[in-house]
Amino acid sequence: MNVVQGITAALTPLGLLWTVLIIGVATFLHELAHYALARWQGVAVHSFSVGMGPVLLRRQWRGTEWRLSLLPIGGYVEIDGMAPEEDASGQVRAATRGFAALPAWGKVAVLLAGPVMNLLVAVLLMTVTFTAQGVPAPDRARIEEVVAGSAAQTLGLQAGDVITAIDGQDIPDTTRVDGRDAAGWEGVRDVLTRAGPHTFTVVRAGQTRDVRFDWTPTVNGERQLLGIRYGPDVQATTAPAAFIRAWQVTGEAVPQVLKSFGGLFQRFLTLNFSRDENVSGPIGTAEIVSRAAALSPWALVQIAILLNLSLAFFNLLPIPGLDGGRILLVLVGAVRGRPLTFSQEQAINLAGFAFVMMLMLFVVVRDVSRFF
Repeated sequence: MNVVQGITAALTPLGLLWTVLIIGVATFLHELAHYALARWQGVAVHSFSVGMGPVLLRRQWRGTEWRLSLLPIGGYVEIDGMAPEEDASGQVRAATRGFAALPAWGKVAVLLAGPVMNLLVAVLLMTVTFTAQGVPAPDRARIEEVVAGSAAQTLGLQAGDVITAIDGQDIPDTTRVDGRDAAGWEGVRDVLTRAGPHTFTVVRAGQTRDVRFDWTPTVNGERQLLGIRYGPDVQATTAPAAFIRAWQVTGEAVPQVLKSFGGLFQRFLTLNFSRDENVSGPIGTAEIVSRAAALSPWALVQIAILLNLSLAFFNLLPIPGLDGGRILLVLVGAVRGRPLTFSQEQAINLAGFAFVMMLMLFVVVRDVSRFF
């Protein structure tokens, strides 16, 4: 199988369609928030594009040219006074009107609006998910399936059983799995790597019972399977409680997201092209969405939540060229009492843009390299 065949096999037309749709909506809402905060402060927006590259359709409305562009890989807004302008002699210089004339807080509001919008979308989707499906309990593992003829069936385990303790110890809220912090329920598989007697304390129909068994992880070099498929137990909740829990989950995700970005930057700087499960490029993302599309609509909602969170946090990184980098330059200018000069800001943004482009290229190459 060559590279093209490998990529084609990993993706599906439906998965690609959903990938474009989810990323497109997330990007559209991100740019729409920039647009709204600029217009709210009286700053003109010359153009708003859904997609990048050659313009397919355009329409003038309320002082803005609304565009549909060929490449469905993002979008942009052209805010008056954000880009440099030419004076009467043709000399390029920093703009003095529109965005450039706003006070520091006004500039930060425009730049912060995009990431905040993606954050709010993620929280809203989580709230809907938790209200409809319940809130996952990190310290309880629900058995979703028991394989016929497996050791688990012999032990009497059943789908719907909830494991609350292992070897007499309550399942913690968090644990370490494969060198990463994970919800406590994921530690169930960890106990199955240790030989000896074990006990699962399970709740079934409101009754608690202990299931004891002797376990041998490998036989003649072959890994043994207990024969269960499991996930977090879920508990019904109200919409207000789901909304609060959504913000809690978002806060808990921050350290893990920052750690993932740190790992990506380290791999980029050392040219480590090995696969990283925590960060995916466009092909890896489309592959994940393809699998989610085959499962259920709720799986696609989970992907939309992750993509919106990733877009929000990534854009807030203090890298020139990203929203976070631009905010940093605005704050530096406010502290200094005067903005950076045009040449200084141009050099910094150019360096940041080059870094982001090389990082994106690295991620794409890493995505493709695993098919060789």
